[in-house]
Amino acid sequence: MTQDELKQAVAREAIKYVVDGQIVGVGTGSTANFFIDELARIKHRIKGAVASSEATAARLRAHDIEVYDLNQVATMPVYIDGADEITEQGAMIKGGGAALTREKIVASVAEKFICIADGSKLVKVLGKFPLPVEVIPMAQAVVARKLIKLGGEPRLRFKDGKPLITDNGCVIIDMVDLRITDPVELERQINQITGVVTVGLFAEKGADICLLGTPDGVKTLTF
Repeated sequence: MTQDELKQAVAREAIKYVVDGQIVGVGTGSTANFFIDELARIKHRIKGAVASSEATAARLRAHDIEVYDLNQVATMPVYIDGADEITEQGAMIKGGGAALTREKIVASVAEKFICIADGSKLVKVLGKFPLPVEVIPMAQAVVARKLIKLGGEPRLRFKDGKPLITDNGCVIIDMVDLRITDPVELERQINQITGVVTVGLFAEKGADICLLGTPDGVKTLTF
């Protein structure tokens, strides 16, 4: 099976966790896009969705799925999103699609976080994938200096030759060459740096369930 076929398989499986008549939280990225396309098939069964990015909101609306502002929503049964890396304990690196802050906010409102990923995303130790940190633009240099002290190498993320700007008007510093043995502690340390909006570590509050696409079928990991 190709990587896209694995992503499609977990997206289909995730539909089983959608609660009829309720709002579903939807993540950002290639795997989440497969889920949105599957969600469109049962859109008559749900009240609507909360999107974790402008790109996700646009894709949902293209399928005529009503998109709610999170301020209108007190709680939701599930948030469904992909991951760039996930451990056997449910800690994740997210933010390859530059939506880490909104993803973390929407996930915090959901009763369950369902991670959907192909098997290549399961790792023993986080850090091979660059760790994204969303930063207020004026704090870019000072944050980068402080991140160096935590190990790894900070690199400003670019798109089309210019610094990438997030939906929140911020920039992203990617930390490369990290080996994250204590993701909860590193998440706390980075989030305490003045100028950081949030870090793409989902460890203090990781996934509750991971639907992992493998050549032998979808495996369900519960944390």
